[in-house]
This record gives sequence, structure tokens and C-alpha cells, in this order.
Amino acid sequence: MAQSPQPGLAYMVREQPLGSTRHIRIVGVGAGASGLNLIRTLRLNLSDYEVVIYEKNADVGGTWLENRYPGCRCDVPSHSYQFSWRQKKDWTNFFSGAEEIGGYLSEVCDAEGMRDSIKTSHQLVSAQWNEKDGQWELVVRNLETGEDFADYATFLVDGTGILNNWKWPDVQGLDDFRGSLIHTANWPKDFDHTGKTIAVIGNGSSGIQVLPELQPGAEKLYHIFRTPTWVLPPRIQAWKVMGQAGEILSKIQMDAQENFSPETIEKFQSDPEFYREFVKKVEAEVNNAFPVVLTQSPVQAFARAKVTEYMTFMLGGNQELCKALIPDFPLGCRRMTPGHGYLQALTKPNVEVRRSGIKRFVAEGIELDSGDILKVDAIVCATGFNTSFCPRFPIIGRDGNLQERWAKETPKAYMSCAVAGLPNYFMFLGPNAPIGHGSVFTLSEHIAKYITAAIKKCQTESIKSLAPSRAAVDDYFAHITAFMPRTAWAAPGGRSWFKNGREDGPVTALHPGSRIHFFHMLERFRGEDWEYVYEGEGGGNRFGYLGNGFSTKELDPRGDSTWYLDEEAIVR
Repeated sequence: MAQSPQPGLAYMVREQPLGSTRHIRIVGVGAGASGLNLIRTLRLNLSDYEVVIYEKNADVGGTWLENRYPGCRCDVPSHSYQFSWRQKKDWTNFFSGAEEIGGYLSEVCDAEGMRDSIKTSHQLVSAQWNEKDGQWELVVRNLETGEDFADYATFLVDGTGILNNWKWPDVQGLDDFRGSLIHTANWPKDFDHTGKTIAVIGNGSSGIQVLPELQPGAEKLYHIFRTPTWVLPPRIQAWKVMGQAGEILSKIQMDAQENFSPETIEKFQSDPEFYREFVKKVEAEVNNAFPVVLTQSPVQAFARAKVTEYMTFMLGGNQELCKALIPDFPLGCRRMTPGHGYLQALTKPNVEVRRSGIKRFVAEGIELDSGDILKVDAIVCATGFNTSFCPRFPIIGRDGNLQERWAKETPKAYMSCAVAGLPNYFMFLGPNAPIGHGSVFTLSEHIAKYITAAIKKCQTESIKSLAPSRAAVDDYFAHITAFMPRTAWAAPGGRSWFKNGREDGPVTALHPGSRIHFFHMLERFRGEDWEYVYEGEGGGNRFGYLGNGFSTKELDPRGDSTWYLDEEAIVR
């Protein structure tokens, strides 16, 4: 929907050819996978622009720079967890560790010459929309000097992600405990757990990964959680039996820890056809996971039975542990995690499982809801992140501060990428993105292309600003609300970050469909869902970009003015 020009204003033909661009400044926030993808996609598709990415950390990498607890690794296969345009052929493990992924991101940044576009140790403090100038007025803090300075952006792109704002458990007495209080997302490099009595709080992916690393050296280990979770068998075994990748997986060699053999890595490097087939088969398996979370599907029933059987076996048939650990809610209600060594660790004599809430922390340890006090030397909080989607800095648009809005109401976004009332503002992994559907690397590639296409439309069609309409966002949210009860994600009883840590409530963290469904949805820009303000006095003329009757396609001496003779009549 366009803003209509004011009556009485004379329209003047713009003396520029169709396809002309205006200079724009793009500011991104966060130099993780999304920020790097944004830089590359802008380079490939735009001209006459400048871009800067502000990153609060001292280096690139995002969550893979920050999370370095023992056992930290990705639960998406390495060969899916990479950029399609910068594939790595020497991954050491089928599921790579945090240091290797962080190193990969840093290598990509250097190899692609991206560091000139990134300012590390800089944090965006606030953003306010200036309607008159059609730009964002920004305040940025240099974290090395502590000084604030002003900046501006024609387009603001938030790539801060969802799993990076870690939080302590919501219990009393955090400051009362006299031992070592640690969060997995802020792991101290010098912490030695050997011979200590340790409590690990939480059984999400971080808790499942860190516990088996601490168990062997600990004198005593308490594992405390409120809600059970599904722990998957090794995916390689399941894919070999049932998946499309079975044949090619049988041609690679790995040890018991899923490290690739030197021979397999050499084959990846020397045989490009084999490598490509392997990558595509693994990617297809990742994409095929969606039917499992449809609660009425036969796949859900079959998989649930098999995972129950697996967990029972790995727990040695211990009825007390099985009762505490195996959920009674559908598979996928909480994030499904392959837990290498986790279930076995829980059967060890130095581990005690306590399925309980926590009343408070005390000087010597933890008081449970039952009144029992567990005396410990260290408390490891694998308690996750703030997944409310509330921005970490004020974003003040046409309807006020988004922080305040989303603190009071369910976060709603347009296709997870944009927000009503926030012109020229885009997000990676906003509300209801497919964050739990597989690799964020290829996901961010599709989102970057979508955002860049919208920016290019504005840059070449005399659009001063655009934002999704409130009606479009409401309709999209209505579809999400109607669809989610079909999935395990919305099932009651499973406390999940998909629902912002609640057992019941709207699913705000996941897309209403498969991963391919999301990619397909973003293939085309639905212009009818957006509100536009055009350049020029009084709102401008929507066809002002047509200009002087010529096209840049015929005026570019390096171009091919008869390109249409070589194109197939295929519409996407």
C-alpha cells in the first residue's frame, strides 16, 4: 500500500534511466553466520551502497565464539552446518565442536575480505526512526573506550540471533552461593572440575553435552531438571537404516566419537563428486525431519517408540531413571538432541538425578523444592538464553519502542524478517523462523537474499521506506496460530524455549512448516503485503523510478541489451 501524493503538487519526470540507484547506507548488527552472509549477498547484488556490521564481541563468530563449555558442539551435521558458497572439506567430526565452527567462520571472514566491513567491540545502544529523513538514527558504543557516537542507516538489519543472550536460572539467592557459579555460555577457561561436587542444572542441549564431560572427573555430580527430554540415538545409525544417505554413509569411516578418518577426509578433498553427493544427501536428511513433529503422523508414533526403546536401553532398564527422564509428551515438544554419552553418564555411581524445582541457592549449595539441600563446590547452569525476542536495545519506530511492545504482547513478525511499524528494518531469525529445523547457515542465505531483494527494490524504485502492513502481519500470525496445534512444538507439558520457557503458550520460535516450506515462501517478495513511502514531496509518485524513458540495461556498455534472446520462459 502506497502513500498517496498530496493533491496540487506538479509531477516532474526524473531525468534518470530506469534501473538507476540511489546511494544507501546499511547497518547490520552481529557478525555471526547471518552477518557474514549479509555482507556477501549485498556484494553480489547491490551497487552504490555502504555497509558496516557492528559486533559486540572482540571477533566474529557469534554464538560459536561465546559458547566454549566442555563438550560444546553442533547437533546439525558439519557438512550441513556450513555456507553453500564456502564449503569445508576437512571437518574433523560428523558433528563439529564449537572451536572448529568458530574457526571456520573466522577463516571465511578473512578469505572473503570481510573484516573491513565489520567493527568488532562495538555495540548498538539504540535506534530511532526518522520519518522525515527516511533513515534510522543510531547510537553506537565503542566497548573498548566506553564512548558513544552517532551513526545512521537507510536500512537496519538485525542479525543478533536468538541464542546469545544467556540467562541465570530464575531462583532466589544467586549471590548467596559461596562456590563457583558458572553458566555454560560464559565458561571460565581456568575452571577445573576434578574432584569437586558439582550440580548441573538443566537438560537442554547444553546440559546434555556438558554433563558427560564433567562426570568422569567429578567426585559427585547432581543433575537437576524440572522437565524430561527426548535424547536421540546417533543419527548416523538411523540414517543408515532408514534414510536416503544410507548408501553413501556406508562409504565413510568414523571412530566411536564420530571423528572422520584421515582417509575419509582425504576422499572429501580429492573427489569433488563424492563430496558433493555426500553433502547433498546429508542436507536432504536434515530437510526430511519435519514429519516427525506432526503429532498425528505415523512417523511420530514410530519414532517415539524407537527413541523410548533406545533411552530405556541406554539407561540400563533402570526404572527410576526411565521414569524421570523419558517424557510423556510428543517427540519434538522440546528440542530433540543427540546426546553422545549423556544417558550412559547418568547411570554412573557418582551421578544423582534429581527431577525437581529449585527453591533457592544457599551458601553451601542448592535447596530443592522438597527442602533437601545439596552441598556442592560448583553449580553449572545450563539454563539457556532469553528467547523472548525482545530486542536488547531500544528500537523506536512509528508505534513506539519495540522492546516495550514485545514485553507486553506476543512477538509477531512478517515471515520472521520484518515488523509492522518499523520501516526499513529487517531481521535474521526473528519470531517464528525455522531455528529448530536444521542448519542456520543455509537458512541465513535464503533470508539474506530476501532482505537484499527488498533493499534493492527500494534503491531502484524510488521507495523511501517500506514496512509490512499490520494486516499482513496479523494474517500471518493467524495462520501460525491455527497451524501450530498440529505439531509437537505446541503440545502441553513440555517446557521449551520454543514457547519462551513455558509449558503452554504460543510457539514463537519456530516456523509453521518444513525447512523447504520456509525457503519456498521466501522465493518471492509479496509487494501487496507492504506499505510504501515514495521519494519526493508529498509522498512522491510510485512510478517516478521509470525516469527518462531509457533503461540502464541498454546504457551499460558492458551489458547485453539482447539478453532476453537467451532466456527460457520460466517464472519463479
